[in-house]
Amino acid sequence: MKTNNKRIINTFYGVIFVSFFALIATIISEVELFKKLAISPLIIGIVLGIIYANSLKKRFDIFQYGIIFSTKYILRLGIILYGFRLTFQNLQDVGFNGILIAFFIVFLTFIFGYLIGTKVLKMDKELAILCSAGSSICGAAAVMATSGVLRNEVYKSAVAVSFVIIFGTIGMFLYPFLVTLGLFPFTNSQIGIYIGATLHEVAHVVGASNALGEVVSTNAIIEKMIRVIFLVPFLILLPFFLIKTNSNIKKDRAKIVVPWFAIFFIVVVGFNSFGLLEKNIVENINFLDTFALTMAMCALGMETSIDKFKNSGIKPFYLSFILFVWLIIIGYFLVWFFV
Repeated sequence: MKTNNKRIINTFYGVIFVSFFALIATIISEVELFKKLAISPLIIGIVLGIIYANSLKKRFDIFQYGIIFSTKYILRLGIILYGFRLTFQNLQDVGFNGILIAFFIVFLTFIFGYLIGTKVLKMDKELAILCSAGSSICGAAAVMATSGVLRNEVYKSAVAVSFVIIFGTIGMFLYPFLVTLGLFPFTNSQIGIYIGATLHEVAHVVGASNALGEVVSTNAIIEKMIRVIFLVPFLILLPFFLIKTNSNIKKDRAKIVVPWFAIFFIVVVGFNSFGLLEKNIVENINFLDTFALTMAMCALGMETSIDKFKNSGIKPFYLSFILFVWLIIIGYFLVWFFV
């Protein structure tokens, strides 16, 4: 009994400790330079966590239970609350073709990434899945949600998040530059759908599209939100995919288990679609959600040593780069064909 009580207390202290890091990350993200670069507190959080993991962690074992709790349960809470950013009306706003593009981007990109990662690059299958999920759906949030199904080693999630963020950030600056050069023969609404369909993080989409006007921004964000909605069927289908491909996973991970947090996510989206909550309440929930995800990212970083990062090799970088180029090309042809 005393051992359990001590663990509960240590978990509480650890969660408070992680939340302190998340608070620092949130404050830093409000600095004008970071706001202009659209660098979210999630990105800052994982950097702070990695710095802690490779400097002070050994001195503070008392916080370990809270860190692990944050990588699991605070993460799932963040994914569920993410549903308050979406409504099913978003599906109508870009029409059937916009939904079709999001569908192809998500599932073709994931399958392409998995095949390139495992068959061509011969990399760790879990890393290939995480990098592919992050690139195809919604960046760091997709990586973390996928890790909730895979139950992989934490450092693999950190590796995938890092490379997804790097190439998403490059795209955020590259896309407006390419558009101003006139390399995309699209209308503003088409450009918006293209950006929303091919950039990684929501923050990346917002940063790139805001530079190109309101029509571009509106369509980009809606298209991106549709990709996020596809996170749910992806997570439900993932265990079937793992078994079908005979991935080297432990037996307990091979069971067909519907991720409960994905179901709650879609329930929240449905509830939010009725518009029952006032706008300021939803905004407060979204702030809480961002903070929860920032905590999860901080905890993710706190479980990541540089040695493990190095041991993962350069292959995740290669895969993330290939998927970045793939998204630019496949997105172009999908928008040109369907919109």
